[in-house]
Amino acid sequence: MATAPGTVGVVGGGRMGAGIAQSFAAVGSTVVVVESGEEAAAAALDRIVSGLRRAAERGRLDGSAEEVAARITTVASVEELPADADLVVEAVPEDAALKAGVLAAAEKAVGERTVLATNTSSLSVTELAAALSRPGRFLGMHFFNPVPASELVELVVAPDTGRATVDSALEWTRALGKTDVVVKDSPGFASSRLGLALGLEAVRMVEEGVAAPEAIDDAMRLGYKHPMGPLRLTDLVGLDVRLAIAEYLHERLGERFAPPQLLREKVARGELGRKTGRGFYTWE
Repeated sequence: MATAPGTVGVVGGGRMGAGIAQSFAAVGSTVVVVESGEEAAAAALDRIVSGLRRAAERGRLDGSAEEVAARITTVASVEELPADADLVVEAVPEDAALKAGVLAAAEKAVGERTVLATNTSSLSVTELAAALSRPGRFLGMHFFNPVPASELVELVVAPDTGRATVDSALEWTRALGKTDVVVKDSPGFASSRLGLALGLEAVRMVEEGVAAPEAIDDAMRLGYKHPMGPLRLTDLVGLDVRLAIAEYLHERLGERFAPPQLLREKVARGELGRKTGRGFYTWE
């Protein structure tokens, strides 16, 4: 049986970071979440506890939410990460310079045996590794939203990532009860690259008046058995997030990832999807 890491650090307590922290705490890990400011730290802890309570209500948690939450603490800076952490996952916004700085600071705070991971959905793991003095202990662990319910973790291997690092990540992914896919570092990896290609084409179809968003989504959901259509998924991910990834892949891979004008216009109007109440759908 796969063994969970004893101690996990998670840098960033937003939706993804909170989900990662919840998932590791639920399988017995001691978790330290880095979130600056008392208000942000309290909000992160509230997200985690709320998620644990939902899991408990559905019978998907061993023990009570309060018992599992007792394994989680918050700290205000990366420098306060435990030196003996087995794993530290960076889950800050998709900004290469921000992520590189966080990872470099985390590496200085922890021991040589600690594995560092980035939760980036598209940025170059190889380029992020350039900020580290121990790139062999670093890889991408791309979790999916919502993390506790998602079945997949995409493990992204850079040229310098050590075999022992990959083996540890495989062990921990399986301890979470998730399935792993291992991919070589490349723009967008496997999941974001393919998912974005489908999502951008769906946006172009709306832009061209081919069909309504509901019709396009139903075609993929009912005809191809996707759990949800590409436009509803875009609303859940966030149109701003999709645009940022598209711009990055456009730069790296060429015109086939050029963002549609409709996507740019919606982001400019603040129609970012579920988080703002409006995207390709209207959300309550």
